[in-house]
Amino acid sequence: MLLELKRLTVPPGQRVLLEEVSWNEFEIILEELGEHRAARVAYDKGTLEIMTPLPEHESGKVFIGDFVKAILEELDIEFLSLGSTTFKNQAMLQGIEPDDCFYIQNEAAVRGKDRLDLSIDPPPDLALEIDITSRTHSNIYEALGVPELWRFEKGELQINILQPDGKYAKRESSGIFPNLPLIENLPKFVRTSKAIGRNKTMKNFRQWVRDPLD
Repeated sequence: MLLELKRLTVPPGQRVLLEEVSWNEFEIILEELGEHRAARVAYDKGTLEIMTPLPEHESGKVFIGDFVKAILEELDIEFLSLGSTTFKNQAMLQGIEPDDCFYIQNEAAVRGKDRLDLSIDPPPDLALEIDITSRTHSNIYEALGVPELWRFEKGELQINILQPDGKYAKRESSGIFPNLPLIENLPKFVRTSKAIGRNKTMKNFRQWVRDPLD
């Protein structure tokens, strides 16, 4: 299988599904694929998905991630951004690589750690998925216990918050940033960036974050 994986080419926007992949095989495949790659993986109880994002996916990922960082900086909240780190739990036979993720409330619990083990460490507080290719696996994020999942799809933001029953529910506001009307405004700033550029957009966005605090 590993020899075939090395020869495997997944065109942007496409995905490959491999069935009956054991956990040990999943671990070996991750090692063989390496950390510096364009492809994203998701593992769900024996099914492995390998997907290569489209260029517009990466652009959206960067902007949404930058907006989250700007909010946290303006609100003076410590955070740790881990990008597309692989999060996995062997006991649940599940693993995922978000487009971006953030430790916020649990930042202090993982500060300074080079490697995370979700059987011991908490999951990220916020995960981002840019669904240009509709690859979000909400059930995996639920199983891993990620409190908040944002999906940005077709120019719209969807906020999902983990409920006591372990399932996500769509909400109109973020549990982490309850005072910011993100669903309405964040997509507007993404669209604005395409017209006026990144730097001016980020300056305007930071001002927007500050305004409700005055």
